[in-house]
Amino acid sequence: MDNHLKKPKIYHVDIIAKSHLFTIESVALEFSNGVQRVYERMKPSQRDVVMIVPIKNNQLLLIREYSAGIEDYELGFPKGLINPNEGLIEAANRELMEEIGFGAQCITFLKRLSMSPSYFSSTTNIVIAQELYPNRLLGDEPEPLSVVQWPVHHMLKLLDEPDFCEARNVSALFLTHAYFN
Repeated sequence: MDNHLKKPKIYHVDIIAKSHLFTIESVALEFSNGVQRVYERMKPSQRDVVMIVPIKNNQLLLIREYSAGIEDYELGFPKGLINPNEGLIEAANRELMEEIGFGAQCITFLKRLSMSPSYFSSTTNIVIAQELYPNRLLGDEPEPLSVVQWPVHHMLKLLDEPDFCEARNVSALFLTHAYFN
């Protein structure tokens, strides 16, 4: 980080829209050079996300899940919010059990990613889950998720799949490929 950069001064933050999921804020700032701007952002959240790359018998386990934002089904890795007072590993295991019906004996942290940091404060923690064992928990999905197996040795061919396009999934795939190579 450039040590010469001085963070802008925040003058006030106003809520300009709110739903049961999202709160949008207006943030009035003044930069060190005197320029003033008003930015809009999602209200910062204290809850991060965990995305899990599960591997069983040399197969990546993905899910196909409906995504309301694109109005279609997306192929990707299991993911979910980390609950308050829940650790990263505990959350990863819970999400695995809820979404694909497996727990993991070995979970390895890879990287913490931000998504559109100009607008969102939320981060996604990418982990690899191995040594899977059957264990199903009831999740909050409105319909059963289909689990798709993909050979680890052909993992980069996922990039050719038209429904595997969310940036966090692509990042998790590349991080997993780098981890194993």
